Amino acid sequence: MKDLYKILWLIALIFVSCGKDDTPTTEPPVAEIKEGFNLSPAEPDADKELTIIFKAPKTSALYGYKGDVYIHTGVVSEGQWLYVPATWEQNLEKCKMAVVEPNVWSITLSPSIRQWFGSGETPVTKIGIVIRSADGTKKGLENDFFITVTDNRFHPFEPAAIKYAPLPDNIIDGINIINNSTVTLVLYDKDKEGNHKDFAHVVGDFNNWTLSNDEQSQMYRDDNKGCWWITLSGLDADKEYAFQYYVGTKNGEITRLADAYARKILDPEHDPDISDSTYPDNKTYPKKGAIGIVSVFKIQPDSYSWQVSNFTPTAVDNLVIYEMLLRDFTTTSDINGALQKLDYLQSMGITAIELMPVQEFDGNDSWGYNPCFYFAMDKAYGTDHMYKHFIDECHKRGMAVILDVVYNHATGNSPFAKMWWDSANNRPAANNPYFNVTAPHPYSVFNDFNHESPLVRKFVKRNLQFLLNEYKFDGFRFDLSKGFTQKSSTEATAANYDPSRIAILKDYHAAIKAVKPNAYVILEHFCDDREEKELGDAGMMVWRNMNWNYCQSAMGWQDGSDFSGAYYSTSSRPANSLVSYMESHDEERAAYKQIQWGNGILKTDLTARMSQLEANAAFFFTVPGPKMVWQFGEMGYDISIDYNGRTGKKPVKWDYLEVPQRKKLHDTYAKLIQFRNDNPELFNSTATMSWKVSESDWEKGRFLTLSSFGNAKQIVVIGNFTNEAITTSTTFPKTGTWHNYMNPSESLNVSSTTMDITLPANNFKMFSTFQP
Repeated sequence: MKDLYKILWLIALIFVSCGKDDTPTTEPPVAEIKEGFNLSPAEPDADKELTIIFKAPKTSALYGYKGDVYIHTGVVSEGQWLYVPATWEQNLEKCKMAVVEPNVWSITLSPSIRQWFGSGETPVTKIGIVIRSADGTKKGLENDFFITVTDNRFHPFEPAAIKYAPLPDNIIDGINIINNSTVTLVLYDKDKEGNHKDFAHVVGDFNNWTLSNDEQSQMYRDDNKGCWWITLSGLDADKEYAFQYYVGTKNGEITRLADAYARKILDPEHDPDISDSTYPDNKTYPKKGAIGIVSVFKIQPDSYSWQVSNFTPTAVDNLVIYEMLLRDFTTTSDINGALQKLDYLQSMGITAIELMPVQEFDGNDSWGYNPCFYFAMDKAYGTDHMYKHFIDECHKRGMAVILDVVYNHATGNSPFAKMWWDSANNRPAANNPYFNVTAPHPYSVFNDFNHESPLVRKFVKRNLQFLLNEYKFDGFRFDLSKGFTQKSSTEATAANYDPSRIAILKDYHAAIKAVKPNAYVILEHFCDDREEKELGDAGMMVWRNMNWNYCQSAMGWQDGSDFSGAYYSTSSRPANSLVSYMESHDEERAAYKQIQWGNGILKTDLTARMSQLEANAAFFFTVPGPKMVWQFGEMGYDISIDYNGRTGKKPVKWDYLEVPQRKKLHDTYAKLIQFRNDNPELFNSTATMSWKVSESDWEKGRFLTLSSFGNAKQIVVIGNFTNEAITTSTTFPKTGTWHNYMNPSESLNVSSTTMDITLPANNFKMFSTFQP
């Protein structure tokens, strides 16, 4: 009751109306609470108590609401909400508002605003507020509300005039290790109009996160190089130092930046969710003075002794790639788990692992196509040492490691985006020298890099070469390479021949080959045939999506089941320049489509489904050209891509191997892949292949004949994709003894080049002129 009297008295104080004279009244003033926010005192002071009363207008989602109401609030500094007591989902008693009357709630920040937030020495000049329901689904006002506060104790930092000095020789953008106690930091700052910020400072562990105008914080300006720089001395070579750049303009625009070239970053929102087993002994986030993501350097980084120093990747002819998402590959969702499965992949005959993006991305739960820092490996999967150990262990087993890289775009957490940002429109500013304001192509994701910019080209090439040298990656798969253009297009024209895009990709390709001549370069391109052929002639490979066709056959449907696009010769491409696949992370699983839309028995019977997938595999792995398997395709993984949301976490199903039908599918994959590895002469550019795999070849069986140079080795594959047994007239290139490759104890005496072969429903046979 005492608190209610206090609230009513405060309400009265807010709305007291004075007469024309100062004669005191004997009755307490009568006040009416206005809609929206009411404050007492009306002009808040950081070191005094503040009562906030909210009256929901009739248009508010909280009008008529009977449940508990909470305040979501923080100290606003440099555009960030700091010292927020609770997340949106948390209902802390501290943030619970008292009911004054229907549709009116109150809370008092006591004993003072500063103490209630626990903001320490941070100036409190602005508070952000949202009033919400207990479940967070309703807000008092749709837009955030801000309160101006007077702070007489702590004042915002005032930068001194610019100090000019030339950048020392042989120093580049980012973090430069000079010696065991000295580091020079360089921040590029020159927009498209040639302008720069009015000041730049650094704050970090080396200056106790204190902004000042001394030599440990204020950066020098070099207009000729378009950068700010500072040299820090007296550092400990074995210590990790966290830091940020503090840049801004005289009109009050302040930006905190991590270093775009940092090998490690700390994220206060998501790092606490990473387990110690995945990333042990992570550096504690510096809560005092830091705002948002911070970068980290260490003069003497932890060393790694490579066990395999001269690994040679498998020739492109016999490349079988296993696309892997570390998050969903094992129950630990990290490198530790994946390491335990490398023997499994080796036993399958896999020659390369393609890691979906692992460069630092927003959050911890992701496919990785939302990158923000390109020189840092994401801590959600492991430490720097673990990444190197994983690659080393792959190399020990003869498996290359390809990294899926995302240079089409970056998120707003990229320092290059934050440095020149249009906050009003939530996109890169028009003067941003790295990003387009909007993407010229129709496949825009996050913020679109301008690959015509020399700055972008320099950054990408530096990053590619860093990854090759530092981690010994064996090549790259470029995500959305179609977007590497400034040519305006629509979905109808984006694939048209684009010489500027070709030139950009050739430039990146040359930078890769300069470091590692045998590195793989794979493009997710899907462009004009002339363009892909030209890229192939230059030594690059392109993705060939055959998901629809193989899914149609998997479901037992004739329409759309033509396999011919999987073979490079059908498009006059350079030999083995197409990486074809039946499934990738972007498409629906064939096994899932079987149980949803399968024809007859293929919808209801596991044995038939897995057998049909074996027939698919037989007409996939025996086709010359690099091949890619999306993880667990070898087990008939039948969880939809939309389970838990398209990019959401999927169930890990290693128990599939305990199901006989699925294990048989796995064994067929392994035997077919091993067949490629054991017989490279059947898959190089001198081999020849003919096949009948069009829609019209459905009813009477499908055929494939593969011959090495001079016909020294030959195979014939026969497939029945229907739900009934068939006897089909089969052509063999020569007579004699042919061996059933999948069942070595069985052989066939071919007395005539044309023979009738009987095939069970949903099945295949594979004959060879040589013993398996």
